[in-house]
Amino acid sequence: MSDVDLLKDLYYVVSEILLALVPLTVVFIVFQLAILKLPRRYFLDTLKGLALAAVGLVFFLYGVIIGFLPAGWEIGSLLAGKGLAWVLIPAGFALGLVATIAEPAVRVLGSQVEEQSGGYVREKMILACISLGVASVVSLAMARVVFGIPLHLLLIPGYALAFLLMFVFKPAFAPLAFDAGGVATGPMTVTFIVAIAAGAADSLGGEAGVENSFGLVALVALAPIIAIMILDLVYRRKRGSHE
Repeated sequence: MSDVDLLKDLYYVVSEILLALVPLTVVFIVFQLAILKLPRRYFLDTLKGLALAAVGLVFFLYGVIIGFLPAGWEIGSLLAGKGLAWVLIPAGFALGLVATIAEPAVRVLGSQVEEQSGGYVREKMILACISLGVASVVSLAMARVVFGIPLHLLLIPGYALAFLLMFVFKPAFAPLAFDAGGVATGPMTVTFIVAIAAGAADSLGGEAGVENSFGLVALVALAPIIAIMILDLVYRRKRGSHE
């Protein structure tokens, strides 16, 4: 990759971040002046936070473009091209596990749940539950890429089960489960694991090659929903044993 390409990528990332954060900053300032009227210290702290978030996003997304995406694609292509596509299945489990543990949004959700539940549901329990769920589904998604399993055979039964469980389990856990599905599909999963799956699907080729590289994010969003509802079952049994 030439220096010109690197500069073009950097310009693209900076422009995208500014396009996302500048309107948000303007809206916040308007609300601050018209309605919120927060103390000066809180207002300045918020602006500092937005600036730091912008810098962090630039570094992260720039690293994604020049590192994560091409590296993931090459890893997937290399394994599939050398007849080691089956390695993607256990590798998918490991990658799904560590990527979810590293996902900031998952940790934020876990800390909020622990705070709102008064410590009854621990952050570590939420993190472990979501991570294992995502790891299992990423492994399944890699198996789909390797064996060419149609996406609808996984998505339709999975989401049907999730919606059925929503009416069976404790109401407080249902919205938490669907929120967990959203936070799990963050940048760590999308940028690296999807790139590996796409590289493997491209190397395996065939008519369904491109098609098999899609659908991983939908599957990852499903995993935490079912995992959190299973966690509800564990807590129900725990409460029952103490009564």
